[in-house]
Amino acid sequence: MLQRLLPAALMLAVSATAFAAGPQLKGQAPGWYRVQLGDFEVTALSDGSIDLPVDKLLQQPAANTLRTLQNVYLGVPLETSVNAYLINTGAKVVLVDTGTAGLFGPTAGRVLAHLKASGYSPEQVDEIVITHMHGDHIGGASSTAFPNATLRIDKRDSDHWLGAEQVAKGGDGAKAIAALVKGFSDSGRFKPFDGSKDGVEIVPGVKAFPAYGHTPGHSNYVAESQGQKMMFWGDLMHVAAVQFPDPSVTIQFDSDPKAARPAREKAYAAAAKDGYYVAVTHVSFPGIGRLRADGKGYDWLPVNYSTNR
Repeated sequence: MLQRLLPAALMLAVSATAFAAGPQLKGQAPGWYRVQLGDFEVTALSDGSIDLPVDKLLQQPAANTLRTLQNVYLGVPLETSVNAYLINTGAKVVLVDTGTAGLFGPTAGRVLAHLKASGYSPEQVDEIVITHMHGDHIGGASSTAFPNATLRIDKRDSDHWLGAEQVAKGGDGAKAIAALVKGFSDSGRFKPFDGSKDGVEIVPGVKAFPAYGHTPGHSNYVAESQGQKMMFWGDLMHVAAVQFPDPSVTIQFDSDPKAARPAREKAYAAAAKDGYYVAVTHVSFPGIGRLRADGKGYDWLPVNYSTNR
């Protein structure tokens, strides 16, 4: 009897060893997540993540940044999400920012793939609205990838970043971005707008509002339907662990820190007061949540996960 059992036991042992030695698979599931906003559907799209030396970038003593990050079990470089958002109003499909398209390395550049994985096609996008013209927001704005889309940017930003001197100073990255915009312009699909404190309508239910400072024409976008509201912030914030509790902290990326700080503080206060959703490029995916005032700072309350979408 024992002799008959030994081969089977040996096979089990070998099988267990083989499984234990199997390679780790790595990777994540396709990065998209949906939220219903009244009659609108909002799909968060992950572009991936990039590592940032935030202790060197945030405009405060590095020790303060490191201490705050350690308190929430984070360190440097900080793996930072890059998010974009698709708004389907029922009549129009609007893409808010387009990710990096690989301009920041192989860990990002996935917006287009995740848009397709979410069930949409790039041909369905009617409008691409850019919060500002940094490469991690406009890098994926290809006129060929999005053949039916109109590109919309605040004129202050496009005039600044497409100026000959700025393009020359910005090197290959700036030239690549200028070429992307030219693709839309050559096909009559580039329509910059003049920012207004009253908002500029992109499509019914979606407006642009100025939030100048991070760049000359940095804009927030707002979607509203059936009394529900979501504001898309762009780069009003980069490091949630630091800038939610202390909105006064600015970052080297800000073109005008003296304007960027009050723009951020105003947006935080309004979101906390009115309780609407915000969607943030550099908050951990899906980057959608609400704010609650907490002393001089704010608590970030991520959207509750749901499969009923």
